[in-house]
Amino acid sequence: MSSSQVPPPIRVASLYRFARFDDCPAIQRILKRLCEQGGIRGTLILAPEGINGTIAGSGEAVEAVVRQIRTLPGCADIKVKNSRTDEMPFHRMKVRIKDEIVTMGEPGVSPLLGVGEYVAPADWNALISDPATIVIDTRNAYEVEVGTFRHAIDPRTGSFRDFPAWFRAQRESLAVGKSPKVAMFCTGGIRCEKATALLRAEGVEEVYHLEGGILKYLEDIPPEESLWEGECFVFDQRVCLTHGLQAGSFEICHACRMPVAPADKAGPDYEEGVSCPACFGARSAEQRAGYAERHRQARLARERGHRHVGQRPGDG
Repeated sequence: MSSSQVPPPIRVASLYRFARFDDCPAIQRILKRLCEQGGIRGTLILAPEGINGTIAGSGEAVEAVVRQIRTLPGCADIKVKNSRTDEMPFHRMKVRIKDEIVTMGEPGVSPLLGVGEYVAPADWNALISDPATIVIDTRNAYEVEVGTFRHAIDPRTGSFRDFPAWFRAQRESLAVGKSPKVAMFCTGGIRCEKATALLRAEGVEEVYHLEGGILKYLEDIPPEESLWEGECFVFDQRVCLTHGLQAGSFEICHACRMPVAPADKAGPDYEEGVSCPACFGARSAEQRAGYAERHRQARLARERGHRHVGQRPGDG
């Protein structure tokens, strides 16, 4: 096998499952120990409603963690989205316990009580091309700006907590209830699954969501058949992915953590490690000077083969 055929060494596994967990601290201890033993990095979130996260490491070590997760209540058939990368996309491992695995802030809404209908990537184009279908992107505004499906509605939310209020305020203008179908999507499937639970609780009957999210769609659907426009923002050092889950063209601003398009880098508000068009006007000259010094120290440490103690994930 030629070197060009050897897959990148780091396996990145993203997963989630809504399930009832009665003892999150016990699960946390087991998963944290297993991840540490295998040199795994990333984040796993546990809550009484289930598990969510992305981890990276060697194929064998990641598989050991996945096997353990499949022993948890309701997780035997959990689906895992896998990709490969040459560099570790995370700097540390965190196993956290929270109230929700994806925060909506609606205690009465639970996917365990009912969700919309899953739609496989192969069937998604036909659904969203139907003029009778309302298509809603459940992600945050800065994610949507990087890429979205053709003709999808952008709620312009700053966080997923904003989605319920947006839906209730816009329901009449969207004609939800008059249109027979609502289709929603997100990066990996978890936010749109919870959003469908919200709509079901609000009395909307015919609700659909993209199984496996945008990432599964980009993995399965060839570019020539795709209705996706742009790139897909991801919450790690890869920043954005395209079809085939290949690395995209965006970078991250290490001051505000927002995606930076190639064209943005040519503008006067962009300075590597210091500012971008999204944050330039929101930072003082003193703050930008501090970012510049941090960036300089990180660069010097990198040149010496070390990681600067103040360097955040993705810096450099």
